[in-house]
Amino acid sequence: MLHIVLFEPRIAGNTGNAIRTVAGTGATLHLVEPLGFELDEPRLRRAGLDYHDLAQVRVHPGLDALLDALPDARIWAFSAQATLRHTAVDWRDGDALLFGPEPTGLPDDVREHPRVTGQVRIPMLPGRRSMNLSNAAAVGMYEAWRQLGFPGAV
Repeated sequence: MLHIVLFEPRIAGNTGNAIRTVAGTGATLHLVEPLGFELDEPRLRRAGLDYHDLAQVRVHPGLDALLDALPDARIWAFSAQATLRHTAVDWRDGDALLFGPEPTGLPDDVREHPRVTGQVRIPMLPGRRSMNLSNAAAVGMYEAWRQLGFPGAV
C-alpha cells in the first residue's frame, strides 16, 4: 500500500480530489494538521463526490504523529527545489509521497527532516512555479503505482 501525505493542506477541493485518487488506487491519504478547512466542508465533499466511503483517510495532529504512524515508510518529499525526478525513484510498497500546502510547498524543516528519505520533483517547463497540489499527488501516485505493477487494478 502506498501513502499520499498532504502536509497542512489549505484548499478543500484539492483534498477532495486526493480522496478520489486514493479511492481509485487503494492508497491511504494522510492529512497533517492544521487543515485550512473543515473535513465536513461542502467543497471537500463535492470534490470527493461519493468516494469518501471508498477511501482510507487518516488525520494526524502534526508531523511527528504522522511519522509515528508510518514508522517503516520511506518518506519522499515532493518539491520544486529538488533535482531528482519522481520517475527516477525505485518506488516500493509502503512508500509515502509527501506534498506541501498550497501555495507555499513544504517548509525547509519538513523537506530536510531526518526521516525524509529524499526529495523529488515532477518535471515542468522553466519558469513555472508548481503544479496544482491534487494534480501533483495524482502524477506521483500513478508513477509509483505503475512501477509496482498496478496491484489490485483491473
